Amino acid sequence: MSFQTLLAVDVHYLAFFIAQLFLLITLSMLWRYFLLIIWTPFHLTNFFRKQGVKGPANTLLYGSIREIQTMKKISNEDLMDVDSHDTPQRILPHLLKWFSQYGDTFFFLIGTKPYVCIKNAEYIKNVLSNTYHYTKPTPSPYLLSLLGNGILFAEKAQWAHHRKVVTQAFTTDNLKLMTKKMSECALTMVRTWQDKLQEPIEINEEFKKLTTNIINYTAFGTNYVQGKQVFDAQRELQLLASENILSLDIPGYTYLPTKTNLKRWALERTLHKTLMLIIQARLKRSSNNTDNDLLGFMIDGYRTAPHGKSIDIDKIIADCKTFFFAGHETTALLLTWTMFLLARNQDWQQNLREEAFRECGDANVPPNAITIHKLKMMKMVLLETLRLYGPINALVRKASTNTMLGDVSIPKDTIILLPLLLIHKDRQIWGADADHFNPLRFQNGVSKAAQHPSAFMPFSVGPRVCLGEKFAIMEAKVAMATILRRFSFSLSPHYKHAPYEYITLKPEHGVPILLKSL
Repeated sequence: MSFQTLLAVDVHYLAFFIAQLFLLITLSMLWRYFLLIIWTPFHLTNFFRKQGVKGPANTLLYGSIREIQTMKKISNEDLMDVDSHDTPQRILPHLLKWFSQYGDTFFFLIGTKPYVCIKNAEYIKNVLSNTYHYTKPTPSPYLLSLLGNGILFAEKAQWAHHRKVVTQAFTTDNLKLMTKKMSECALTMVRTWQDKLQEPIEINEEFKKLTTNIINYTAFGTNYVQGKQVFDAQRELQLLASENILSLDIPGYTYLPTKTNLKRWALERTLHKTLMLIIQARLKRSSNNTDNDLLGFMIDGYRTAPHGKSIDIDKIIADCKTFFFAGHETTALLLTWTMFLLARNQDWQQNLREEAFRECGDANVPPNAITIHKLKMMKMVLLETLRLYGPINALVRKASTNTMLGDVSIPKDTIILLPLLLIHKDRQIWGADADHFNPLRFQNGVSKAAQHPSAFMPFSVGPRVCLGEKFAIMEAKVAMATILRRFSFSLSPHYKHAPYEYITLKPEHGVPILLKSL
C-alpha cells in the first residue's frame, strides 16, 4: 500500500473520529440542557407538589420571571400614602400573592433555578444558623463585581479565616476610638446645612457623603476623593446588578462582549485599580503595619509567606469591596429612613432631642462612646426603622445536601428564599400595629419585641450575622445626636413616598427635608 493511500486512510479515520467526538459533545450538551431546562424543573415541581408544597405556574426557560416582572411593574406605578409603611405591597407583590395562594411554604423557579420560599421565623432562624446544610448560593457576576468574592460569599474554612481577620477591627475598644472621627464628620456635615435652611435638603445624598467620609477615615484611613471613586464605581455596578437580578442565567453569556458586560468589566477594572492604589499607599507608609483600622487588620491578617512578607492582595480587595459598599450604603439608608420617620412623628423627634441634650450635653459637645451608649430611646427608634425600612428585603441560602426543613424534604442545590421584610411586617408576630411606627415595642430589648425572639433580623442571625452591626448603630446614633441638637426638621411637601428595591431599599425620589435651626 502506497504512502498516499495510508495517508488518505489516516485522514479518513481522523475525520471520522472528529465527527464522532463532535456528535458526542453535541449530544452531551443537548442532554445537559434537556435536564436543566425541561426535566429538572418538571421533576422538582412534582417532587414538591407530592409533599403538598405548591407554587405558581412556570414557563419554559423563564420560570416565574415574567410574572414577577409584571407584578413589580404594576406595583411601582403608584405612590404610597406618606404615612403608610406597607412596603411589601410595593416591593414584594409576587411573594404576598403567592403566600396568600399557596401558604407559608411554596416552590417557584427563577429561570431554571429552583426556589423554596418560607415565612416561618423558626425555620428561617434554623436555616441561617445551620451553615453546614445551608450555604450561600453562587452569586451572579454582577454581585461579584460589586461586592467581591470575600467574606460575604466565602464558605467554611475560607469564611472562617476572613471573619477572624475582619473581626479584630470591630472590637468594643476600636469602636470607641472610631466615635471621635464619626463625630467630626457629622459636625462637618451639619455646619454645611446652616447655609441651606431656605430650601429642602435631599437628605439621602447628604448621608451618603457622611457615611462615605466615615468609612474612609475609620476603616480605610483614606481621603474622601479616593473613597468617592470607589463608591461611584460601586453605584454604577449596583445599578447593573439591580437591572439584571431577574435575567436568565445562560451558560457562558457573562463572558460575551455585550454592552452590559463591557461596562461591567470597565467598572470592575476601575474599582480594582482604585482599591489597589489605596492598599499600596498603606503598604508604603508602613512596611510593618500597626494601624488599628479595618484595612490595617486585613493587611496583617492576609500575609501568606513565612515572616509575613507576602500579602494576599486579592483577598484584601475582595473584602474592601464588601465593606466599602456595606459601610456606607446601609447606614446612609438607615439614617435617611430615620429622618423620614421622625419628620412624620414630631413627638418622637422631640423625645429624642431631649434625650440627646440630656445625655450628650449642648450642641457644642461632641458625642462620645459613653454618652452614645446612654441613648436608649434613640436605639429603639433605629431598631424600629430597621424593622419598617430595613435595607435588605430578603436573604438566600442553598441546600448543600439533601435535608429536611420542618416536614418538607429539600433536595440538594435548592435555593431557600427568606423574606425578611415580610417577617418584619407579620401581624401574627408583631401584633395588629405591625405596619405602624411604634419604637416602644423595643423598650424591653429585641428578643421581647415580638412573639418570636428571633423575628427581628435586619443584620441576619446565626454565625454569619453582620460584623458591622455595632458600627452601623453607633454611626447612626452619633449622626442623629449631632443633628437633633442643632435642628428641628419636617418633610418637604414635595416628597413622594416610593420605597424602591435597588438591591437595597431606597427612596426612589429621594427624601427632601426642611430644616429649622435651633
